[in-house]
Amino acid sequence: MGLMDGKVGLIVGIANERSYAWYIAEALKNQGAKLAFTHIPGEKNERRTRRAIDALGISDPWLVPLDAGSDEQLDQVFARYAESFDRMDYLVHSIAFAETEWLQFGKFVETPRKAYLQAVDISSYTLLAMSKRAKAMMARTGGSIICMSYYGAEKVVPGYNVMGVAKAALECTTRYLAAEMGADKIRVNAISGGYLRTLAASAVAGTDNMAQRNMERAPLRRNVEGSDVGNTAVFLLSDLSAGITGETIYVDCGVNLIGV
Repeated sequence: MGLMDGKVGLIVGIANERSYAWYIAEALKNQGAKLAFTHIPGEKNERRTRRAIDALGISDPWLVPLDAGSDEQLDQVFARYAESFDRMDYLVHSIAFAETEWLQFGKFVETPRKAYLQAVDISSYTLLAMSKRAKAMMARTGGSIICMSYYGAEKVVPGYNVMGVAKAALECTTRYLAAEMGADKIRVNAISGGYLRTLAASAVAGTDNMAQRNMERAPLRRNVEGSDVGNTAVFLLSDLSAGITGETIYVDCGVNLIGV
């Protein structure tokens, strides 16, 4: 028997087989969960996401396009989900965006209003927007929501810039959602994953040697692996974590402990 047997939910954010969302999906599938997916609009993005889902061994997946910056599309996706499934036991929010131009050394102070607000909108507000729409389907029996953060939300990571601001807002949003949605037996937590070479990470300046630096500094003397985060996600989405909400769980081999 798996920890997620009989549970069904939605995963937002699989870009390819190297994304944290993919490792979360793999771990959920291995524990018996039923999975539904979204992809960024566009044929190229759909093909990329379908290849990643194929690699999970899932045929004929529930997969729909979603521009998370559109309330209309959010409404449509959650309405379509409700037509296909009678409940939502879990929701995985694993999306973020900031223009690459502003993820460079010395460019934070130059960040224009539009780029700043867009980063906070897509990377943070969308957690609130999705949680609002998931609430009705979770309130019947309870549910669990997780999002993905990074240590740059708490400490300055050169080049992370406005994305660090957005992730700080994401973690704070997690706590406020947890406080309100707990009355409906809905838990909301964040995972602060260590550095993993993903499409998103490659957009941040200064990440070329981050893996080596982290391995040298980490108490566990290794870099985090996707499966580390995937297994933690299963714990947070399963009944094993029934008493945990509003937390940011670090899964970075201990890098966040080290001061210098």
